[in-house]
Amino acid sequence: MTVQELNPAPNNPLGIDGIEFIEYATVQPAALGILLEQMGFVATARHRSREVTLYRQGSMNVIVNADREALQKNGKDIQATSISAIALRVRDADAAYKHVIGMGAWAIQTRAGVMELNIPGIHGVGDSILYFVDRFRDFSIYDVDFKPIPHVAANPPALAGLQFFGVVQAIERDRSPEWIDFYQQLLDFRPLPEGRYFGILPKGTLLESPCHSFYLQLIEPPGADLDMHWDEQLLRVGFGTKDVLSAVRLLKERGIIFVDREQVQSSEKGALTQIYKGGVSFELVVQKDNHA
Repeated sequence: MTVQELNPAPNNPLGIDGIEFIEYATVQPAALGILLEQMGFVATARHRSREVTLYRQGSMNVIVNADREALQKNGKDIQATSISAIALRVRDADAAYKHVIGMGAWAIQTRAGVMELNIPGIHGVGDSILYFVDRFRDFSIYDVDFKPIPHVAANPPALAGLQFFGVVQAIERDRSPEWIDFYQQLLDFRPLPEGRYFGILPKGTLLESPCHSFYLQLIEPPGADLDMHWDEQLLRVGFGTKDVLSAVRLLKERGIIFVDREQVQSSEKGALTQIYKGGVSFELVVQKDNHA
């Protein structure tokens, strides 16, 4: 499959309307939870039968999954923390799922237990999953599987107006055309013109969602070292904010440490946190409006 030279305007056949949640699989849920709280998230609910916690701030949902089944990949226990899933909010989850399966996507086996909600999904990069969720009005997927934590606000406000900006994905060398085609054909993401970037890490390929509200950044291995260990995986979450430097100040007060090297310094364009235990890091990107 090849990337089209002239891309028609996205028509959003799945009705994608942002990121519903980001899920982390981790063997260190307490440590990750503390880090998320430093980033402004609040633990608002716990799964009814699994070791899974829902964290929220503003419009963002992050799920921390320490369930035994989630921590086994290809018969082996994972030893770090990884972004295990992205859930896309769509017009109709079942229709979206059938559409992408018809286009050649690989279905995942259901992970729902008795009395649990079955969320349709397909295989993404590495061991990750792309879920489809059709929450727009009163019904919420969290109402089924999660119990609210007592005396905690169900919808805490966002720190510094943070919202999901996108996700960085590591890919193997020379695999950009294949992954661009994957996201373009299945989900109607479109590559931005060469040279157009956001934040302080201008590299790789940026793909814009058909709803124009978030991005995927595809990163190939740096340099020419062919022996370098480089796994294809979801690497890092980016948060948008109207005032990056103000957000950096607030997060520093909460204990977050930002990279301060010559080529990667916090600026009005963006900022990068250090890599925390388990391999977790976050990125801030200036976002002037809801459509970046």
